[in-house]
Parts: sequence; C-alpha cells; structure tokens
Amino acid sequence: MIKALKRLNEALPGLLLGIAIYGLIVEFAGVWFVSDKLRYTSGLWIGIACAMGMGIHLAMVIEEAVRMGDTGTKRLSFKSVLRYLVVVFVFFIMMYFHLGNLVSAFIGVLGLKVSAYVQPFMHKMIFKDIAPEESTNEQEEEVKL
Repeated sequence: MIKALKRLNEALPGLLLGIAIYGLIVEFAGVWFVSDKLRYTSGLWIGIACAMGMGIHLAMVIEEAVRMGDTGTKRLSFKSVLRYLVVVFVFFIMMYFHLGNLVSAFIGVLGLKVSAYVQPFMHKMIFKDIAPEESTNEQEEEVKL
C-alpha cells in the first residue's frame, strides 16, 4: 500500500504518517481536559480520517493536473471545492447523528495543514542517517561557478 501511495505522490506516505502522529498527540493531550471523552475521541478521529482522505484526494488531483496540463482547469477547481464540500457534509452528518464533537473533528482536519508544514522536517529527521550527503568538492565548485 505504501508503494501505491508513493507512486501517486512521493511525499504522501509521510504526510499521512504526520496526520496520524498529530492525531495521537492531540488525542493524548486533549482527552484529559474534556468531560465527554467518547465524543471528543470519535470526533477527533473522524476529523483525522477526513484529513487523510483529503490528503489522498489532493495528491490525486495534483497528479491529474500534471497529466492534463492547461486543459480542464474548471474540472480541477470543481474537484478541489468538492473536497471541502465532502468535509462539510461529514460534519453535518456528525451533528445530526451526534457521532462526535464538532470542534475536535475540526481540530482533526487541521492535521492536514500541520502535517503538510511538518512533513519536510520530519522527512529530514528520519532519512538524514539513511542517505548521507553525496556532495564532493568538485560538485561544490561547479555550483559556485
């Protein structure tokens, strides 16, 4: 499955891992401060699932945009708006059936943004020992010229 995600977008597995780690941190930090722990937890993980779905869909839309080039910008714009409409629909379903806390679900969806900002640093931290720098003095001199 990770290979399929990497085939779609090289950074996608790291993004999804970051969203999951964010969800665990928010879960363990916030569950102690709420009275309704079940609704907090279910809302948070519904939001985390939405964030992961949004990340995968975003990667699919980017890949499609690269394939299509300049044609079909209306279609790509529609898909981007559709992504947010699906999240709003999920929130309405949550509210109607009392499936979770709406605020914690929104905090979960923010995991996509947090993970997008943290992912490059996390990638550097994880892979810094695996792929050492291959720069030589000759390459550095070529860059200076």
